[in-house]
Amino acid sequence: MPASLLLQEINRTQARSQAADALLIWPVGALEQHGPHLPVGTDYLTIESLSRLAAEKAAAMIPVVVAPTLPFGSSHHHLPFGGTMSLSTEAYYRIVYELGESLIISGFHKIFIVNGHGGNNELLQLVARDLALKHPASVAAASYWTVAWDALVALEAHKPGRLPGHAGAFETSIMMALRPELVPESLPHRDQVVGSDPRSFYRPYRAEHHGSWQAIDGYSDSPDRGTAEHGQAYITAIVETLATAMIEFHGQAVKAR
Repeated sequence: MPASLLLQEINRTQARSQAADALLIWPVGALEQHGPHLPVGTDYLTIESLSRLAAEKAAAMIPVVVAPTLPFGSSHHHLPFGGTMSLSTEAYYRIVYELGESLIISGFHKIFIVNGHGGNNELLQLVARDLALKHPASVAAASYWTVAWDALVALEAHKPGRLPGHAGAFETSIMMALRPELVPESLPHRDQVVGSDPRSFYRPYRAEHHGSWQAIDGYSDSPDRGTAEHGQAYITAIVETLATAMIEFHGQAVKAR
């Protein structure tokens, strides 16, 4: 990725000069258990790669700057397994809000938060709403799989298991394509895999049950149904749709100003 696109590799003068026009892309992930087979940094590694690839693609059409990836998320539901660094609901909201606010005060008024962990989803949407209510800024927040949902369903990514699930066939495929050296050859198997409803990521209502993650050993479906070929196809679709969303949002933000 060109250094000029990374916030951490430019100086304050360059940051200020780019802030007025650029879309600030901020990847946020998590550091949490991903079953006995995937690295605990799966969400962090995935969203950083996807966001940077999408930013490079979007940069052909709009000015972009990519902020450093936030590696920690709201992941208390994974604490019983170990290997997890998590922020509480209240702390996560406050940290993301204050970091977002600092970006706005620093001059960035068009911010797109790209999420790679399901537990962050609702909190990020609240942050986006509250920042835009308080400040003269346009803020978007989206999980990569919701942006790419239709494209992923067209690739039948919902059929092998849950989409996106957790450490199942989908995420295993992504990691096999992105970082194959971190995925073991022998992967867990689970019978009676039920795919996701292709109509939407969102169910009619949200149900939470105490101990549900322990009951499924911390992963949602059969990882051994994942392949690197599927993962690469998913990545291509995600990057394309994310870049399109970034360009679209930038246009909306410019009009709003």
